Amino acid sequence: RRRAQAKRRLPPSFAACAEAIRRADFPPGFTFGTASSAYQYEGAVNEGQRGPTIWDTLASRPGRVIDFSNADVAVDHYHRYKEDVDLMKDIGVDAYRFSISWARIFPNGTGKPNEEGLSYYNSLIDVLLEKGIQPYVTLFHWDLPQALEDKYGGWLNSQIV
Repeated sequence: RRRAQAKRRLPPSFAACAEAIRRADFPPGFTFGTASSAYQYEGAVNEGQRGPTIWDTLASRPGRVIDFSNADVAVDHYHRYKEDVDLMKDIGVDAYRFSISWARIFPNGTGKPNEEGLSYYNSLIDVLLEKGIQPYVTLFHWDLPQALEDKYGGWLNSQIV
């Protein structure tokens, strides 16, 4: 029980900010939300049959990212999404905008959808709705499957559209 309470405690700086911003300061019906992008948040790049993206390729090349970081783990939203949604609820979020990783749904860019990827996003949406948080989905957020980059040369080729 103590662990659960400690886990849900907000950092002091965030708590102070949350107290300074009151819902009453905004018009009725104002939506408070947060957002993420799949590549920057999910991690689990080699799990659930996710295919490589152009960002995976770029981040793996020496000298392309100053601190040599990548999104292999990121903030591990793929494994921690239930805890993350609990935190969203705790801070009073009404909406969550997130992107779907094209390579998690279609590991090779096209073809039959990956059931593990669909299951992950369906579970995330179900948890959001259970907590009263409205999901807003972005279908593409710059993480093109590497297979499509290799085949078509990216968005400069009209066949990719």
